[in-house]
Amino acid sequence: MTKRHGYALLTAIIATIMALSAAIYVGVGFDDGAARDTMASGRGPHNNPAAPASTGVWVGTWSTSPSGAEPGTETNGMAGRSVRNVVHAGVGGTAARVTLSNLYGQQPLSITHASIAVAATANNAAAAAAADTMRRLTFGGNPSVIVPPGQQVVSDAARLLIPHDTDILVTTYSPTPSGPVTYHPTARQISYTAEGDRTEDVTGLPYAAQTPAWRYLTAVDVLSNESEGTVVVIGDSLTDGVTSSMGENRRWTDALADRLRDRARGGSDGPRYSVVNQGISGNRLLAGGGGRPAGNPSGLNRFDRDVLGRTNVKAVVIALGVNDILRTPHQTDADKITAGLRELTERAHARGLRVIGATLMPFQGHRGYRPNLEATRQAVNAQIRSGDIFDDHVDFDEAVRDPYNPRRLNPLYDSGDHLHPSDRGYEQMAKKFDLDMLKGSAPAEL
Repeated sequence: MTKRHGYALLTAIIATIMALSAAIYVGVGFDDGAARDTMASGRGPHNNPAAPASTGVWVGTWSTSPSGAEPGTETNGMAGRSVRNVVHAGVGGTAARVTLSNLYGQQPLSITHASIAVAATANNAAAAAAADTMRRLTFGGNPSVIVPPGQQVVSDAARLLIPHDTDILVTTYSPTPSGPVTYHPTARQISYTAEGDRTEDVTGLPYAAQTPAWRYLTAVDVLSNESEGTVVVIGDSLTDGVTSSMGENRRWTDALADRLRDRARGGSDGPRYSVVNQGISGNRLLAGGGGRPAGNPSGLNRFDRDVLGRTNVKAVVIALGVNDILRTPHQTDADKITAGLRELTERAHARGLRVIGATLMPFQGHRGYRPNLEATRQAVNAQIRSGDIFDDHVDFDEAVRDPYNPRRLNPLYDSGDHLHPSDRGYEQMAKKFDLDMLKGSAPAEL
């Protein structure tokens, strides 16, 4: 074999390995956030080849958990339409990359065109891009990509200055039917669709159709000098922020991200972390939904994918267990719930991650309340407070309960359904964190 042929063969092998690594969903690897030369090449007018080389570390600025197949998309998916997801950047950066998922798809998902931009407005009222921020996304240097069923892809990094606490537009176009759309239904954020390939439209005018869900997009990472790592929160509707104000980013995870950023700006030597939200409404710790892959998979089932698979994870917050108690069939054995929580802690410790657990919040007055269920909740909380499940805990129960009736939410923080907090309640939950508890190494043995 000639030297030239050997070099060509080696190049082909490396390219194949890289493509497989980007595509495989189940076996996503741990990303330590180290900056690498993965910038888009700058081909075409929509990249910025003159931008200086970026420094920093890769962190998650936003993410969500794929929770099922969108009803009504079983045959055609989003064929012939542009999908413009609107998401919020918790921390800023000088470059960005996105993750697209076809986890619940039954056919290959063909993305022929994708883009990222900073949104023109801060009030989430439109799909317009800020001037000079539209960037074409590439995948292994190509403008198109095919995502096999059950898998995901990560784009190349695009040079783009993203300020913290701003909205990002990630748009994809699929020309052909691809079967069920992988989505997150309770975004608390309006996103958009347009007929035809409007991927790089900056006006937002063609985006007449609105949706309260996120489609295909599951993560946005940024190359950041503001953050040293990512806090990943896994939870249910209380973390998903199902009763928070639409489009205002008032979930408790948003408030926690604001607290961390404000403290870092003040010169504190505390944790400089971003926060990403892996809440799924209705999620349980122990039991998942039906289907293959399971819709709304249990916390135990999805922990590796949604938590350990995120970028540059430094700490984990676990806020699960209420739905195991409250939903039929009710789990009334507190020891089974705490055993599940311990398993998640052990899996995080195997990665050297610090784990913070949240106590379960009260729900008397909710239609599902029963005295025996309250007893289970109290028993779980007693074990959490004892310190033998997590490295530390945040007492959400204490933060939002009625001081005159601790089985109920404080009326000041109740959204009205006696289970989910209001915006003010979510803010109170975030205030309960001692931010220093997020930093530090996991013990070798809990």
